[in-house]
Amino acid sequence: MSAYTARPRPRARLLAAATVALAALSLTACNDELGVQDEGAAQTNTTAPTPTRAPEKTGGTGQTGGSTEGNSSTGGNKGSGSTTGSNGGKASGGESSGGRTSGGSGTDAGAETGANSGSDTSASSVPCSSANTKVTAQLVTRPINHMLLTVTNTGTKTCDLYYYPALNFDDAQSVPPVMKESQPQAVTTLTPGQSGYAGAALAGGDNGTGTHGRTAKSLAVYFFDRNNNSISPAATPTLPTNGVHVDDTLRVTYWLPSAQDALTY
Repeated sequence: MSAYTARPRPRARLLAAATVALAALSLTACNDELGVQDEGAAQTNTTAPTPTRAPEKTGGTGQTGGSTEGNSSTGGNKGSGSTTGSNGGKASGGESSGGRTSGGSGTDAGAETGANSGSDTSASSVPCSSANTKVTAQLVTRPINHMLLTVTNTGTKTCDLYYYPALNFDDAQSVPPVMKESQPQAVTTLTPGQSGYAGAALAGGDNGTGTHGRTAKSLAVYFFDRNNNSISPAATPTLPTNGVHVDDTLRVTYWLPSAQDALTY
C-alpha cells in the first residue's frame, strides 16, 4: 500500500480567507464609527488665530474738584459719562454734565455777606438855612475891601451849603454875581457845630473906586436848596456900625470849607 500525503482542502482555504476578510471589514467599520483617521502627512493649520477680547474697563464715576463746604459752593466739574472703547470694552462713568457747578447758595469765592449791604446809620442831611445856622459878617484887612461870611451849624443834623450865599444889601433889587472860579468839587457839608465860609469882594480897586459906590447898613443872606431854590427867611447878620462900602463890582464866592479858601478870590 503506497503512502498517502494529505493536502489541505480548497474549501478549507476559502473558508479561512473569508474569515480573515470578514474580520478586516468588521475592524474597518469600528474605526469609522469612532472617527479614527488614517495617519498620514501632518496637516498644517492655516486658520488665523482668534483675537483675544480685551478685558472690560470699568471706570466708575470721576469727580474733579470735589465739594468746598467752607464757601457754600458744591463741586467743580462733575464729570461722568459713558464712552465705548475701541476694543469693545465700555468705560462707564455715569452722566456727563459738561462741567456743571452745583450749589446755587454760594459763589466762586464764597458768599459775599455784608459788603455794601448794611443800611446807612448816619442821619439824613438837610439844607442849611437860617433856621439851623448862625451867620456872621466880618470885614478883613487882607485882601482889601473884602468881607468874610461865617455860617455855623446850630442844629442837630448835618446840613449842606448848596451853591453860594445870595447877598442883599439894603434891600437892593439884585444880588451880586458869584465867582465861578471858586466853585468847589463837592458841596460843603456841615456837621452840628461845624462852620463854612464865603468871601465877598465889596468894591473894585484898592480904594473902592468902582461905579455907583454906596454905604450899606444892613445885609440879608439867603440860602439855596439842592434845586437852587431860595430858602426863606434870610439870615440877617449884623454889619459894622458905620456900615460897609459897596459898588457895582460886588461879587461873592461859593460856600467853602475854609476861611482861607474863601478869601483867596
